[in-house]
Amino acid sequence: MSTLSKLSKLATLATVRNIGIIAHVDAGKTTLTERLLKITGKIRSIGEVHDGNATTDDHPIEKRRGITILAAAVSCDWRDHTINIIDTPGHVDFNLEVERSLRVLDSAVVVLDGVAGVEAQTETVWRQAARFGVPRLCVVNKLDRVGANFDRCVAELQTRLAANPAVIAYPIVDNDGAMIGLVDLIEQRALYWDDPMQPTEPRWAQVPAALFDNTHSLREQLIAACADVDDDLLSLVIADQTPTAAQLRAALRKATLACRLTPVLPAAAYRHRGVQPLLDAIVDLLPAPSDRAAVRDTDPQRPDNVRCPDAQAPLAALAFKVVFDDFGQLTFVRIYSGELRKGQAVVAMRSGKQMRIGRLVRLFASHREEVDCLSTGDIGAIMGAPLSSGETIAAIDAPIALEAIDVPAPVMHVAIEPVSTSDRDKLGVALARLIAADPSLRLGTDDSGQTVLAGMGKLHLDVAVERLGSEHHVVVRAGRPRVAYRTTLARTVELSIKHAKQSGGPGQFAQIDVTLGPAPRGAGLVFDDHIRGGALPRCFIEAVKRGVTEAMHNGFAIAGADQLGKVPMVDLAVVLRDGALHAKDSSELAFHIAGSLALRQGADTAGLIVLEPISNLDVFCDEANLGNVVGDLARRRALVRGFAMAVAQQRTVHAELPLAESFDYASVLGSLTGGRGRFSSTLRGYQPVERRHIT
Repeated sequence: MSTLSKLSKLATLATVRNIGIIAHVDAGKTTLTERLLKITGKIRSIGEVHDGNATTDDHPIEKRRGITILAAAVSCDWRDHTINIIDTPGHVDFNLEVERSLRVLDSAVVVLDGVAGVEAQTETVWRQAARFGVPRLCVVNKLDRVGANFDRCVAELQTRLAANPAVIAYPIVDNDGAMIGLVDLIEQRALYWDDPMQPTEPRWAQVPAALFDNTHSLREQLIAACADVDDDLLSLVIADQTPTAAQLRAALRKATLACRLTPVLPAAAYRHRGVQPLLDAIVDLLPAPSDRAAVRDTDPQRPDNVRCPDAQAPLAALAFKVVFDDFGQLTFVRIYSGELRKGQAVVAMRSGKQMRIGRLVRLFASHREEVDCLSTGDIGAIMGAPLSSGETIAAIDAPIALEAIDVPAPVMHVAIEPVSTSDRDKLGVALARLIAADPSLRLGTDDSGQTVLAGMGKLHLDVAVERLGSEHHVVVRAGRPRVAYRTTLARTVELSIKHAKQSGGPGQFAQIDVTLGPAPRGAGLVFDDHIRGGALPRCFIEAVKRGVTEAMHNGFAIAGADQLGKVPMVDLAVVLRDGALHAKDSSELAFHIAGSLALRQGADTAGLIVLEPISNLDVFCDEANLGNVVGDLARRRALVRGFAMAVAQQRTVHAELPLAESFDYASVLGSLTGGRGRFSSTLRGYQPVERRHIT
């Protein structure tokens, strides 16, 4: 390929932005997305969440419930740039949709409710974005509502998220406190939107005199913050020179891409205010695919294998989502390097299967546009390919295994049974497709042989049961949701395990010395190999680890809690101290069994602690109802961590609540507060529970 052609491809890559819209539920993500699509001319009429006709909430269950359940991909154009947008769910039960979206996106727009500020799920999605190193900008939305406070939201970004906010626009409000315009701190001018219900172009004006001192001070703070990151800007500050808008914008982009600063803008998206400045900020400040670091091979045998975001490099793509409809399987993919072409032969690295790519499509919500090629930086889908979520798609002659997507463990389960014989015949295939599309759902059986579906919460399970009926045409009855408990060892023990078996043919022999004990909460399995002198080969050590892992997954019965069946184990520390083998009878299978036996004997010797899932809970209520709310939380075994002022006469209660005590909380809180209270929660982790509280 010619140098001119290569430069053309690089220039095209630089004009792409892949962003995710992330936030707490009801912060206005979908409403904002609709306005982005309308103002860029991508849709002719605006849909509304409350009317059930939003572009990205096109699933029947989303329309009926008025919430986003499935991440939806759309795109629009602004200032000769293509902006690919994924609108993600805000409810904690659908965190996997956020997780796998952030895994493949280059940046995120975090939306705050201007009244509620930083909420529980905001903290969760912020941590997810930080874990992936995703640059963010923040929009304080709903500034047309009573009680909205831009300054308080910016302060909460610092105190609750430990962020470094950089205010780049400040709201202009009317006498009722509703946002009617903003001051652009970079350009030092004001924008007004005259028609609140039409997506009109803003008009420019001078900065209002009443805001001049405040916005001038904020601009000085912005310059100082950017000077800490950009040496060129620092030189101007030291020389007592005022940077131009272009110089300040360039320094801010550098700081944003390094995740050193988070630009913050005001908006009232429902009334179309603040949307154009947000589009400008996305183009000016957020990264292109070409700004990404190279992706690295996770195979330890290929430590130096990396792929830069280059269309001329070998193919590296990640299948991050699978959906099924009447036309079969649709697999969402992100292209990190190279090109994926129709008819191309590729390899699925995790399964090792080679396949030929059939139809390729670009997505706009539920609409599909067939294409012949997806190139570096593109997000599209493959139709009909037998791929699973988290699979790496690579060139056959240049393999690479990308980091897979972490799937959270379920915290709640429900027993299900088909209503009719016809439903029973179709249930197996339907559940397999449902779990392939949503790996955070798990399938199992209880001690009575009944099918059990596990998920991230009651809403998650309710939606899964609904999807079995609406998408897969299988009707099931569901039992009462139950909490998914866990166990861990009560103390540390040292064991010597010998597994020897002779049955006339080749025997089995494995001997290991291990130390087993509890690991820090949330650590999972911590396996340390202290074998010295080559007493055991590496393959036998790995077999011991697999045996321990299998035993943890299979779980243990809890005395006095027969209704739980076998409960999986978490947070286990294992030290393999020594081992012995037989020249003929030792095998990986023998050491696998020895590892499993070690944990079972360790559980009997050390005893088990039962753990229950705990949620971080934020309750918003009137001052007059505070006593009743706190009293009810105490009856639910909640630990109240503190209080904060919300707006007007409202208070916020921060607490930790056992998930088992939360099933009816929404209705009870409504009764306690006359329907005025609300709450949000996110999973915090696990902590010990007394046997008498196990339900």
